[in-house]
Amino acid sequence: MNSSAHITLSGAPEGFDARALARELEKGAPVIHVARDDKRLEAMRAALAFFAPGATVLTFPAWDCLPYDRVSPNPDISAMRMATLAALARGVPGPFILLTTLNAATQRLPARDTVAGAAFTAKVGGRVDEGALKSYLVRMGFSQTPTVSEPGDYAVRGGIIDIYPPGQGGPVRLDLFGDVLDGARRFDPASQRTVEKLAAVELAPVSEIILDDAAITRFRQNYRIEFGAAGTDDPLYEAVSAGRKHAGMEHWLPYFHDRLETLFDYLPGASVMLDDQTTPARLSRWEGIEDQYDTRAEALKRKDRLDSVYKPCPPGLLYLDDAAWMAGLRGIARCSLWRFRSRPDRGFWMRAGGSGAILRRNVNWKI
Repeated sequence: MNSSAHITLSGAPEGFDARALARELEKGAPVIHVARDDKRLEAMRAALAFFAPGATVLTFPAWDCLPYDRVSPNPDISAMRMATLAALARGVPGPFILLTTLNAATQRLPARDTVAGAAFTAKVGGRVDEGALKSYLVRMGFSQTPTVSEPGDYAVRGGIIDIYPPGQGGPVRLDLFGDVLDGARRFDPASQRTVEKLAAVELAPVSEIILDDAAITRFRQNYRIEFGAAGTDDPLYEAVSAGRKHAGMEHWLPYFHDRLETLFDYLPGASVMLDDQTTPARLSRWEGIEDQYDTRAEALKRKDRLDSVYKPCPPGLLYLDDAAWMAGLRGIARCSLWRFRSRPDRGFWMRAGGSGAILRRNVNWKI
């Protein structure tokens, strides 16, 4: 598809979208598919297993908590998100498909250079500062536990450090002899048996908040600018100021970073396929976000509130409204699915099963 093309494919039966996605991948560039929800994402994954069984498929899920919630995203989901962002920031070899959802794509993310700069690499036979490694793990969102059982855990027993990094690879064990990495292996957390010996270990953050001194200072400054001086009844401000994680602090993500980017910034050369009904779903989501923000803002003014203070971050700092969404897609080749066989109101239109030659000649999305 040409860099400025935007077409709408109408009347596509189930599975036809996966076929079009697989054909687009043949051009040799990444393709992003934005599913309407998690169920649609899994359906696309299953269809791709048939139409493109050898394709590299990455997944970028959305948070499993509501906007302006008091809880953090599930650690497994956070780890999967950061593993995908780290891979995109490093560069994925060859063409691939990135599956994501509307909720994930309409949320701002840590910048690429921030994610790339937060990586840790150690080679067997090289020197490792154990204290610096532990400090790194804490800053990157890892939690110390007696034994590792899920992504984001780490455990220390003498010169052995077990780390469960984000991604599907499983935990790794570092065997230190003094300050030298004597060995590294991937192991099964249930049986403790070695799965694979490693020559090097690469780690990425498990949280979108990197709780280092710079981020803490930045949060404190931004929080005071937005809300004024914090009182003693503000557990979020107190916890972050002390360098501690706080449940739900991800909802103030913009205050921890110099700038945020969109998922499309991570793959500027990719083409995008938008699932059916994403536009009404996206506009409805933004209305819901604004409503939840207004509810929190109104509750903050009440003198008779019973729960702890909650000072909501303005929605435009973390989420994409309609103007920000369109700006993020500007100049990106995209194909919008339309389940009806009638012609949409605007844009280049193509009915599934029609003349694919015409479509390829005009916009080069391979059908």
